[in-house]
Formats: sequence, structure tokens, C-alpha cells
Amino acid sequence: MSAKKLTHLDKTGAARMVDVSAKPATSRSATAKGRVSMKPATLKLILEDGLKKGNALEVARLAGIMAAKRTSDLIPLCHPLAITKVEVDLRPDTKSASVEVVVTVKVTGQTGVEMEALTAVSVACLTLYDMAKAVDKTMTIGDIRLTAKSGGKSGDYKAK
Repeated sequence: MSAKKLTHLDKTGAARMVDVSAKPATSRSATAKGRVSMKPATLKLILEDGLKKGNALEVARLAGIMAAKRTSDLIPLCHPLAITKVEVDLRPDTKSASVEVVVTVKVTGQTGVEMEALTAVSVACLTLYDMAKAVDKTMTIGDIRLTAKSGGKSGDYKAK
């Protein structure tokens, strides 16, 4: 292991939240995506709003938005942020019998929103599973990853 200082541990090894108070507030954004794969019949039910629990796509969209806003309650040492935008895009794909979930989160702040975007994708995917599990327990959730970020000290990132 390198001698690089770990930011989330104090000199005694105790966990701590990083102090970002000296950092300037800048415009930051992050985009993440993931996928829920299912049986073609399950996707058909979702697209036709035929699930007993209701409109799975809209419930998943709301769950993603709520998750982004509550990330600091779920991930230890994450800073609570005054998020300025959460966009949850649900992209059904009949060829692969799946729904791709793409989330972009924006903030003007002192730390980034990568965790908020990743949490929103994860919870939106879990919500799709929950909404349809009565008809398809074989669904899988995967490919959750950061695809882009902008702003902050580390600069911009775009997945290849």
C-alpha cells in the first residue's frame, strides 16, 4: 500500500467525514446507468401498465429521485447535498427484454454527486424488480456504473 493519506480516516484510524468547507462551490454533475433484465412477457406487462402494483416505470422514476436526495442517509460519510436536478430516464428495450435506467444528478456545491447518481440508479432498478417480482423472479440487475461526471478538482470523466 502506498503512503498516500486516506481521506476518510483520521490519524488514529477512526472513520471521519472529509471537511469540504474550504472548497469552492462549483457546478457538478454525474450520470450513472444500470439495467434490469427480465422475461419478454414481463417487459410487455410493464409497458402495457399491466402489473397489479401499478405503473412500474413511474414508481421507479420517483424512487430514483427520492434515492438521490437521500444518499447521505444510506452511504456512510457521504455529505448531504442541496441537489438542483435529478433526471431519471427509463429506456425499455424489447430486443433485450430489459429496462436501462440512466440518471443524471446536478448540484452547485463543494463535493460531487457520483454517489447520488449511482444510488438513484440502484434504487430505481430495485424498484422495477419489486414492482414485477410477482410475475418474474428471474429478473437480474446489473451493469451499474458511472458513465460521466463533470466539475470538481478531479475534472471531467466520460466512460469509454
